Amino acid sequence: MTGTPRILVVDDEIRMCDSVRILLGEHNYRIETCPSARDAVAWLENNRCDLMLLDLMMPEMDGFDLLDFVKDRYPDVTVIMMTGHASIESAVEALKRGAYDYLGKPFEHDELVKRVENALDQKRLRAERDSFRNRLAVTEERYRHLVHHSPDIIFTLGERGEFLFVNDTVESLLGYESASLRGKAFSTIVHEEDADKVRAFFEAAAKGRPLSDCMEVRLCCRTRPAAGDGICVVELRASAMEEFSEESGGKIRGIYGIARDITERKRAEEERKLLEAQLRQAQKMEAIGTLAGGIAHDFNNLLMAIQGNASLMLFDLSPKHEHYERLRNIEKLVDSGSRLTAQLLGYARKGRYEVRPIDLNQTVQDACETFSRTRKEIRVQLRLDRNLAPIEADAGQVEQVLMNLLVNAADAMRGGGTVTLRTANTTHEQMKGKLYNPRPGKYVLLSVSDTGVGMDEKTKERIFEPFFTTKEMGRGTGLGLASTYGIIKGHGGFIDVESEPGRGATFSIYLPASSKKISKPHRGQEGIVRGQGTVLLVDDEDMVLEIGRALLETMGYQVVTAKDGEEAIRLYESRGSAIDLVLLDVVMPGLGGGEVFDRLKSINPDMKCLLLSGYSIDGEATEIIQRGCDGFIQKPFKLRDLSKSIREILHQPG
Repeated sequence: MTGTPRILVVDDEIRMCDSVRILLGEHNYRIETCPSARDAVAWLENNRCDLMLLDLMMPEMDGFDLLDFVKDRYPDVTVIMMTGHASIESAVEALKRGAYDYLGKPFEHDELVKRVENALDQKRLRAERDSFRNRLAVTEERYRHLVHHSPDIIFTLGERGEFLFVNDTVESLLGYESASLRGKAFSTIVHEEDADKVRAFFEAAAKGRPLSDCMEVRLCCRTRPAAGDGICVVELRASAMEEFSEESGGKIRGIYGIARDITERKRAEEERKLLEAQLRQAQKMEAIGTLAGGIAHDFNNLLMAIQGNASLMLFDLSPKHEHYERLRNIEKLVDSGSRLTAQLLGYARKGRYEVRPIDLNQTVQDACETFSRTRKEIRVQLRLDRNLAPIEADAGQVEQVLMNLLVNAADAMRGGGTVTLRTANTTHEQMKGKLYNPRPGKYVLLSVSDTGVGMDEKTKERIFEPFFTTKEMGRGTGLGLASTYGIIKGHGGFIDVESEPGRGATFSIYLPASSKKISKPHRGQEGIVRGQGTVLLVDDEDMVLEIGRALLETMGYQVVTAKDGEEAIRLYESRGSAIDLVLLDVVMPGLGGGEVFDRLKSINPDMKCLLLSGYSIDGEATEIIQRGCDGFIQKPFKLRDLSKSIREILHQPG
């Protein structure tokens, strides 16, 4: 009620209406009058009043009827009944029907003013009370909305740790109805392994631990498919409280707390840690691979010199000569050294040679057949998928991978045991959670399991490093699994190991599946054929230049040598028309083989070129061949291999 109070006087006696107007007019009230109940009904249709002074006895429609009408249609209007025929019964009846007060005629001026003031004061108080209640209801509704729509679980616990209140978020996060948890222990929703630390946390909170302290806790999800494992990780905060209970009529002590869902954050942290581990592992393996590749390249140059000298001595030597077998043994040792460097190059992912679609099942069967002939104490079981997709790979290197894993398994089972090889089709979806991030697509899985001694975590962390071995001196180079790792990575695949001490080991290899048809290699062997013409030999190693010149001259070629790319370009510019073939090393200081090839090709687009490298054809050599180079041969090479490569280039059409 605001402004000047408005009072409606309803009485069929006009003099009474005028008297009341005079008596109340000087008290700053707005006075309106109606001579009958029906006139009052009509007036109320377009007007409002704060207080009605209503005569009881009126013709046609008495005061009680109008009182009922007003309380039904206008309940906010305060009514004081007036009558000259006052009785206890009529007063009680008026109050029952909703009148605020009852005033008998005649009445004194002061009494009228006092009754009117009291009625208006009560009306004002009721209005203030209703306004306060409305504001309180709005505030409570806002609070209730905030609490129940909070992303956090908000709760209070009693002295025994039972739920006194929990918001509706507990249902969306954990699948529990809030009403069903009231009276139950908080431990109802806690993972059993975290129950003790939660109990200790609440005990500390009850003794005054601040709300700012928090603890990670696993809560059990009743229905939460997104959680996967039925666990929700929360950040729990709690503090002591005192709360008034209407039921007990006193204060109760307990805990109020907040549980914030950090499941996604924890998952993101785990993914970040996994990515960091992937990066560290990749950087470590890349660094070791670079070192291994460099060692293999330089060692191949040394083997080239040894192989070249042995080939020269054997070229015209009779098999009956006393040194013939010794020289053949030197060649065999060079082959052994070459296989060693091949493993290093395999680890450095510089060792793929002939990539074609192959049947992995057939390669597995062939390798196991060869292995079984030499290790009869090992039982080999095959679990091969008949519908296995092809893979694009170097068959020889895949066979090397298989032999490395089979030998490794056998060495882990000194007294004999079982090796199980499985193949299956799979996809990148089944490779989640590993220390690598595969490209989306189809893959072929090859697993090799043994029943050997197994490995601990420290051994697993280093198992693919070059020269790392758990075998005693003389029983292993430490390159088998390292080269296996490099070969698989070089083929765009992934490898990991699962093992525990005393429980064997399982190596799992994932290689990209292919939709191409399986092809078979064509092999043949040719002898040494003499040739003629001029060859420009380019290499930064003196010993390679020396032995290379001798090998070429033995086959009948004239030889011009250059120790670096700049010298090779100068020689070709001055003598290019007389040079039939360029033998070009790929890796050289200054101008590399690729740049030298491009410069020579610009001088003579018809130039013939054979690449030499201590690395394999994979990588830079492949790029040079794609730009028009005619062939590639890897160091160390035998005389007949060099003869075959030169003949194929010089005698190829066009």
